[in-house]
Amino acid sequence: MVTKMPIKMNLRELSGQEDLLAPGHRLCAGCVESVVVRQVLQVAGPNTVVANATGCLEVSTSAYPYTSWNVPWMHSLFENASASISGIEAAYKALGKTGRLNGGQPLNFIVFGGDGGTYDIGLQSLSGAIERGHRFLYVCLNNEAYMNTGIQRSSASPLGTWTTTSPVGTQTLGKTRPRKDMTRIIAAHGTPYVAQASPHLWKDLMRKVEKALAIDGPTFINVLAACPRGWRTPDDAGIQLGRVAVETCVWPIYEVEHGAWKLNSRPREKKPVEEWLKLQGRFSHLLKPENSHALERYQAEVNREWAELLAACGGAGKVAGRATEE
Repeated sequence: MVTKMPIKMNLRELSGQEDLLAPGHRLCAGCVESVVVRQVLQVAGPNTVVANATGCLEVSTSAYPYTSWNVPWMHSLFENASASISGIEAAYKALGKTGRLNGGQPLNFIVFGGDGGTYDIGLQSLSGAIERGHRFLYVCLNNEAYMNTGIQRSSASPLGTWTTTSPVGTQTLGKTRPRKDMTRIIAAHGTPYVAQASPHLWKDLMRKVEKALAIDGPTFINVLAACPRGWRTPDDAGIQLGRVAVETCVWPIYEVEHGAWKLNSRPREKKPVEEWLKLQGRFSHLLKPENSHALERYQAEVNREWAELLAACGGAGKVAGRATEE
């Protein structure tokens, strides 16, 4: 552990911190990934080593000969970011045991990966790193498709999503299968700390990072990160999209701490999924009258996942550690 508990959540003080992800990167206008990364690094601080799986964040922040990273940073392939951070963490431990760190500061170890490099290509190395018990935080920047390579479907893409590999036409209405529940899969590993978050609930996300970095073992946070290009949304809609995703229960906010499931946010009034879908061009086909059956299936899938989460959190879904935007 490097960070001290608790960190101060004062916006003025936070704004005065060193920016560990420098401006001038090449992420698209309106991309939420840089917002998430900055929030994570504000908690982690400069004594942090980052492994970055191939993806939007990697290619946009490290165009040779420039870098946006003000912490030690390693580019990994899609499939091996977790293996890379495992090796770095193991080397750090070995150097400490042999006395070759010369009293250096303790380090945080963080992986940033997109949903393609987490849900799909990198799942094997992530699973292995968790099973071995390495101390690191894995942050999934979940924009729900392979945006970096042309907006192809991933197993994080929701049911009915338009992508270039799940097109909309006379035979199909976008992606034909529901998304994979990656957060639950990681929790099933017995991971000490697992959570879902959204950058519009910035205090909640930062507290979760704080908790994760305090644990001597593997941790995982799945963060919804809107993509204007792939979601077909305005550049300034990213934070609103996160808010509506939570209000419709499309993206629940919760944590699993040493096996205890805790709900962090519960909408006062659960909104229908249409409120989420109508904001995005990738779902416009689902709102046509002739496709009402597909919309009903989407709503049923969201209702099922929400009911399962409430049951895991104790049935009534009592909110623990309420997430707010203030």
